Amino acid sequence: MPKNVTASTPTAAAPPRSLWLLGPALVAGVAYLDPGNVASNMTAGAQYGYLLVWVVVAGNVMAWLIQYLSAKLGVVTGQSLPEVLGTRLRRPWARRAYWLQAELVAMATDLAEIIGGAVALNLLFDIPLLLGGLLTGAVSMVLLTVQSRRGARPFEFVIIGLMVIITVGFLAGLFLAPPDPAGVVGGLVPRFEGTGSVLLAASILGATIMPHAIYAHSSLARDRFGSADGLPHEEQARVETSRIRRLLTATRWDVSVAMVIAGSVNLGILLLAAANLAGVEGTDSLEGAHAALAAGLGPVVATFFAVGLLASGLASTSVGAYAGAEIMHGLLRVRIPLLARRLVTLIPALAILGAGIDPTLALVLSQVVLSFGIPFALLPLVVLTAQRRTLGAWTNTRLTTAAGIVASVLLIALNGALLWLVLTGS
Repeated sequence: MPKNVTASTPTAAAPPRSLWLLGPALVAGVAYLDPGNVASNMTAGAQYGYLLVWVVVAGNVMAWLIQYLSAKLGVVTGQSLPEVLGTRLRRPWARRAYWLQAELVAMATDLAEIIGGAVALNLLFDIPLLLGGLLTGAVSMVLLTVQSRRGARPFEFVIIGLMVIITVGFLAGLFLAPPDPAGVVGGLVPRFEGTGSVLLAASILGATIMPHAIYAHSSLARDRFGSADGLPHEEQARVETSRIRRLLTATRWDVSVAMVIAGSVNLGILLLAAANLAGVEGTDSLEGAHAALAAGLGPVVATFFAVGLLASGLASTSVGAYAGAEIMHGLLRVRIPLLARRLVTLIPALAILGAGIDPTLALVLSQVVLSFGIPFALLPLVVLTAQRRTLGAWTNTRLTTAAGIVASVLLIALNGALLWLVLTGS
């Protein structure tokens, strides 16, 4: 049976134990812990204290739904979101135009992650930014070699290991200087204080829910669970329903675990800054935040922060390159080696570092580009998973579709606000 965009394409025959099914969401979840998130959450906590706690929590809830829909598409159809769109967009010019915006988003994502890794190496070892960017890119190539030669599972183990380092690095300071519980509870009440807080709220959401994570998760689910095309047709029909049900149950747990980790780390970064860096000048940059942590909490906490930032850059840039390769394959129907793909998106980041452009400014501009790409990933995902011809019996319920529409409208509106405030300098 050919692999196309229908619900009749099953996933892997005889799935293993449920615990062994976890992993794809943890890899995709690294996108929620990239240097852009660190910068946005640290700045929000330092400038507005606990005010935007509710934004981090709300963003994490929306991220759960979006990542589950992405994984569900990959599990049920056996295809990634770019592959499905590549099939539905029949005109070559439409596929190329869609690929172009997705490619720009992938490059912007890589820019933020390479810069984050370069800044971390500079903070830890005083390595120049350009050399740090080269080293970050080189290590990410090693990680991608694991994925291309050893398969999905070993790659997941490596990325999950880096996620552990990220978690420890960013949350270590909370044990020395915990936040005020009353302030945390108060921060759960939705409100703003001026356009600056709106800008930061949009930045937090823009750095949290990113297009490449949506593209990547469907692909990771597909790669992990494969298809059952090699089975006899009768066997496929017999096992399909129970297999997909079990895979989707495991996927919900996988996404839940990943989002709890990512949400806790993002919230922890904001709380660390709110409790210890409130009103401190210069915390709107990664270097300034590191210096403020060193001055306020000591060099050990600052070193943990820099190590977490380095792991964040390495892990997220590897997943970003994986997503970029899948975007190209699905939309242009061209597959190039992951390492060659790594070089393509590495060049713009190195050029910016070599030109001496302020890393913080480059991070802000990368978030602006990401804002353009959000609607092109979110809207097709919600529409496709609500279509019976795409997911068959596994199509979204009306409530799920309504929640997806609300989340999409809110995210697109806030990203639009981010674009407006940045472009107008308000």
